[in-house]
Amino acid sequence: MNPVFHSMPPTVPTERLRLRRFRSGDARPLKEAVEESMPELSLWLPWAQGLYGMPQARLFIKSSNRSWRRGRAFDFSVTLKNAPGRVVGGVGIWYTSRIQRTGEIGYWVRTDLTGKGVATEAAGALLGLGFETMGLHRILMRIGVGNHPSRRVAEKLGFSYEGIAREEILVRGRWMDHEVYSLLEQEWQRCKTT
Repeated sequence: MNPVFHSMPPTVPTERLRLRRFRSGDARPLKEAVEESMPELSLWLPWAQGLYGMPQARLFIKSSNRSWRRGRAFDFSVTLKNAPGRVVGGVGIWYTSRIQRTGEIGYWVRTDLTGKGVATEAAGALLGLGFETMGLHRILMRIGVGNHPSRRVAEKLGFSYEGIAREEILVRGRWMDHEVYSLLEQEWQRCKTT
């Protein structure tokens, strides 16, 4: 078992949100959140294609917990503090290179809560975990070209635009370019102290 597994907190509170490691009981609220948001999610995410039922939600939670135990990736359900049983999204951080101390943050928010700062608050809460707990030097965000709300999340959190990763991911049968954003450890430290 990876030592990061033992130091990663299972719950991260923020001002309005509660991020929590996924549990088996999250399958139904996760399925409902994804189903409601499928038209928007399917534009950008390869896993949000076709039907997303209980088998897919259970498989994701099982896979997420296995990755967590192995110290590879740390996925959190996102709920509002005043509605803890309702999954409003997901956020995760994972290593892209342990040797180079690089990781990536990904997120999604259910359609009825987009544009309300939920993704920014959730992703921002993982920055400290990435730089302090995981020991990362650099954190990336890869955002589908044209996904302006996600681009705003990266910009609000102080990430710098690096360029385009061409035809990086296959979504809905088409190759999608990604805008790559990054935040360095020293940049985060400066933002944290101001």
